[in-house]
Amino acid sequence: MIRRTALRLAAMTALALPALAQAQEAPWPNRPITIMGGFPNGSGVDIYARKLAEPLSRALGVPVVVDNRTGAGGNIASEYVARARPDGYTFLFGTAGTHAINATLYSSLPFDPLKDVTHIALLGDVPNVLIVSPQHSPNIGNCRDLIAAAKARPGALNYASTGNGASTHLAGVQFATAADVNVLHIPYRGQGPAMLSLLSGETTFFFNQSGPSIAAARQGQVRALAVTTRQRLTPLPDVPTVEEACGLPGFESTTWYGLLAPPNLPAPIQQRMAQEVARIISEPDFVNWLTENQGITPAADPSPAAFRQVHERDIARWGEVVRRSGARVD
Repeated sequence: MIRRTALRLAAMTALALPALAQAQEAPWPNRPITIMGGFPNGSGVDIYARKLAEPLSRALGVPVVVDNRTGAGGNIASEYVARARPDGYTFLFGTAGTHAINATLYSSLPFDPLKDVTHIALLGDVPNVLIVSPQHSPNIGNCRDLIAAAKARPGALNYASTGNGASTHLAGVQFATAADVNVLHIPYRGQGPAMLSLLSGETTFFFNQSGPSIAAARQGQVRALAVTTRQRLTPLPDVPTVEEACGLPGFESTTWYGLLAPPNLPAPIQQRMAQEVARIISEPDFVNWLTENQGITPAADPSPAAFRQVHERDIARWGEVVRRSGARVD
């Protein structure tokens, strides 16, 4: 009986091995892919991630879904991906905030922003737009009016941000330093609550990301005073730069979006994903959506190598801005 049982088990194992080998050798991808985001639905990150997911799903032949896990300035989603299996089914929609600014802003992180990633594609440069509420700030028609109001009442004016250390916060710090004004920073959890604070009159101004700002300006919900780039944005041709509007020479405050994966992702998967993403974001319709609807400048070189160079540079660049600002999250 023991011998018959052993033979039966051996036969079952022999039959199972080919199926197991076939499953292990199945080409990537063969099941749904998740792109994690660290910011709420409706944020600039969420909008771009969902726009990218649709053509990426068609190109790869499997569903590509977006899963937002918010909190801690994007660190919750970033840590999740840093610890995920490098099997090509979990990616991260990263930003200069999550993987450059946070490196200095937080006294300690549960992951290494540079080492605990595999670079896939640089997705574009993202500016901010200085906006106010026409209803609640009728006397602030331009940036010089804002500066004059801030100087007249030191500490009385406040500005919204999408969270401590976010680009929307640091743009405000850069502005206050350059204009030599004393204004109060009020952080919110994401773009939606911050925008609501502006529209309700709870805050005076907001350096919001370009995509949501452009949409709100076109609908007449906000007045766009300036853009944080060196040149004007195509979708807001009548809105001057901060340098033009505020008289602050050399002012610039832009960040980036990028697709990342867990560390040690196999090179063939990295290359395939990078190629598909680069092709999609270079298509005319996608470029038009980026520039005309979101105010995002497509990356001249979205390759993993170029992305890593930008990432390394911006850890140092934004680190200096954070140190000058005095911002810190423990």
